[in-house]
Amino acid sequence: MNKFIIKLILLSFILTLTIQVVAAAEIIGLQCDHLVRPIGIDNPEPRLSWKMNDDRRGALQLSYQVIVGTDSLNLTGKLNVNFDSGKISSGSSLVVYKGRALRPFTKYYWRVLVADKDNKLVSSTISSFETGMMGMENWRGTWISDRNDVDTRPAPYFRKVFNSGKQIKSARAYIVASGLYELYLNGEKVGNHRLDPMYTRFDRRNLYVTYDVTSQLKQGKNAVGVLLGNGWYNHQALAVWNFDKAPWRARPTFCLDLRITYTDGSTDVVTSGNDWKTSLSPIISNNIYTAEHYDARLEQKGWNTIDFDDSKWKGITLRASPSRNIVAQSMHPIRNVEEIKTRKLRKFSDTTYLFDLGRNIAGVSKLKVSGPEGTAIRLKHAERLDSSGRADLSNIDVYYRPKDDKDPFQTDIFILKGSGEEEFMPLFNYKGFRYVEVTSSKVIKLEEKSLVGYFMHSDVPAIGKISSSNPLIDKIWWATNNSYLSNLFGFPTDCPQREKNGWTGDGHFAVETGLYNFDAVTVYEKWMADHRDEQQPNGVLPDIIPTGGWGYGTANGTDWTSTIAIIPWNIYQFYGDTKALADNYKNIKQYVNYINSTSKDGLTSFGRGDWVPVKSTSNLEYTSSIYFYVDADILAKTAKLFHHQNDYLTYSALAAKIKKAINDKYFNSETGIYGSGVQTELSMALQWNIVADTDRQRVAENLAKRVAADGMHIDVGVLGAKAVLNALSDNGQAETAYKLATQDTYPGWGWWIVNGATTLLENWDMKATRDISDNHMMFGEIGAWFFKGIGGIKIDEENPGFKNILLRPHFVSGLEHFTASHESPYGTILSSWKRNAKGVKYEVKVPANATANVEIPVINGKKVYLNGKLIDNNINISAGSYFFEVR
Repeated sequence: MNKFIIKLILLSFILTLTIQVVAAAEIIGLQCDHLVRPIGIDNPEPRLSWKMNDDRRGALQLSYQVIVGTDSLNLTGKLNVNFDSGKISSGSSLVVYKGRALRPFTKYYWRVLVADKDNKLVSSTISSFETGMMGMENWRGTWISDRNDVDTRPAPYFRKVFNSGKQIKSARAYIVASGLYELYLNGEKVGNHRLDPMYTRFDRRNLYVTYDVTSQLKQGKNAVGVLLGNGWYNHQALAVWNFDKAPWRARPTFCLDLRITYTDGSTDVVTSGNDWKTSLSPIISNNIYTAEHYDARLEQKGWNTIDFDDSKWKGITLRASPSRNIVAQSMHPIRNVEEIKTRKLRKFSDTTYLFDLGRNIAGVSKLKVSGPEGTAIRLKHAERLDSSGRADLSNIDVYYRPKDDKDPFQTDIFILKGSGEEEFMPLFNYKGFRYVEVTSSKVIKLEEKSLVGYFMHSDVPAIGKISSSNPLIDKIWWATNNSYLSNLFGFPTDCPQREKNGWTGDGHFAVETGLYNFDAVTVYEKWMADHRDEQQPNGVLPDIIPTGGWGYGTANGTDWTSTIAIIPWNIYQFYGDTKALADNYKNIKQYVNYINSTSKDGLTSFGRGDWVPVKSTSNLEYTSSIYFYVDADILAKTAKLFHHQNDYLTYSALAAKIKKAINDKYFNSETGIYGSGVQTELSMALQWNIVADTDRQRVAENLAKRVAADGMHIDVGVLGAKAVLNALSDNGQAETAYKLATQDTYPGWGWWIVNGATTLLENWDMKATRDISDNHMMFGEIGAWFFKGIGGIKIDEENPGFKNILLRPHFVSGLEHFTASHESPYGTILSSWKRNAKGVKYEVKVPANATANVEIPVINGKKVYLNGKLIDNNINISAGSYFFEVR
């Protein structure tokens, strides 16, 4: 055999092996409580999840085995492990830990063994999670603060020098604060988080954060420093929501445990306590609502290092714990996610400059500047400009109630020390802005590069994407995501400037947009805990959460506070994870029982109604009662899921009663019209399944007619904006939905975009005199509708978490191509279609271990083909890639 033939044989063998390796299943994406290798978790029964990477047609998980232990080497032999599920014949890829009780401050290793479609065993790599305190009793430190009162403006420094006399193996810092903090070790900031800890009802629950600080400690002397900010804990500014009167309000305080493990196995804990010292910092004022003031002349260089002379610093004061519920902050943190350079600089004078970032964001600006000592620089952050081109705050400062002009709204103040180039970026504040107007008390020279903006938000991974042949669609989607992220700061907010409040309605109107586009489950789980903290014993919830007391009024009804049911249900639908429903089940029940006790004959008027409509109003009892039905229906389905049979019977009967009452009073069976027949009333009945199946087509046709009568433009407020596009596209009127979504004249989402918006607005009318924030999320359902109504990626309620995917694309006129992808718990779902001379090519990808039901629209006698073979337009498919043709 000659060498050439031998080489061919070897090459063929290598290629065969390569193909086999590529084709084989791989276990990826291991997560614990929806985080990758988290440290400092408190959940005694954490959820462990994974994905299969297997591109073969019909890829499937036949069984799994999860093994957890404290020694990674023992996982292979399965000896002395904490949890071994044994071989479970199941396609589930999310398992709740049910092993030996987890110990605090312990690193656990885990892996999963999966049998693929050929019953071949595939092992994941080893992942880990690490427990934190696991209970209040394990804290060693004491809460400390300085000796100033709530009206003291400057932020306090704290420091301590300690000795670690042995060789360090690992170290963890556990810190909890009421207020905000920045933690330092040996002069360096710990971590890259911003605005920790997340905002909670401080007198009922406090969050601690865990950091791996091994690399920042050294054998011998070390210095630890803490800088505290007010945050929502000590709200010194006055506004209509009375946060200055919050029952928890006090001077910021913190508690720290720094646990050091040495190579000899011994441990040491450095704690907050009487041996710390404190001093006021150069941050002479900080307010989460207004801005931050910094006097660089007051800097104490090296304040957080070993050799700093703190002889003039004062002693601390010991404080009681603000609450008896200190738990881990197990969520994606807030970060400076994106740096945005100045797009345009306008100079008005030697003391006045205007920086334009070119887009609206939430976050902070950073200024580099030189000037004489004592120069006072003001950085006013605005969304709009006045007629002279100066920063205009009139659309967002309307709820601020200052006593004087010492703390101007969204305006940082930076006082120079006069020593060359200086840099300022606020630590304990964020704003909503596009423009930064910089004015100074003395002449300064600024350039475009002198200022950058930082887009700050909870750093949730992006998992959804769309692209199309219509640039307007892509811009609306991009702007929607910008607004969503601008309003994600450990909880969903309404706007990042005027209020920063966790309005419940805005939160659930946008939840599907959030979950299609971002892996935001950890933020929502935290916010639902805030709901539980705020719920009254009678079941009532405020319409802003968290709250200092405001919001338990007369309008905080079902259309807003149905978050308690809608968000846990959506988490279950998107992730197949029942924890949020289990955690909130009693709260949903309390809430529904309260509404039922105050309703008459199954109807309620408890609510705000269709907020900020274009022109038509909707009946309040009708819209509130629909959400009452939604809550009762979710409660009944959840009861069934958890096998609470009596509750299931009770609340399914209640849901049926509410639906009947709505239809009896508001549905005209002769005309097929709900209420007065406006877009919101017709679309809500369709969206929330109030309409009987026999009447759906007629009601949808009436909705399409109404839209046409309204000039093919929306005429809805927030409730209608949540419903109208889905109601149309889900019921045979996708063409109308698309035309409605893409109008570029008033009113509509496109109208905002063509007029320069880079985020969603609060009012359809860009010249309105109230409700005119330029960065609001309450009209944001359109960001989810792109996935559902055009891409057709939909949830199968009976197989949640996209275990089975419903693919219902719409090849709407006016689009040449459209692609939507979503990273589901099982992997990437792709739905992509493109027109050609013969018809439409439709590409589908179903991730391994999932299935799909595909329903392809066909008109004008066209037929559906798969791999050249004629097929039915409604088929079930297994995992894999598919290429359909409609011709």
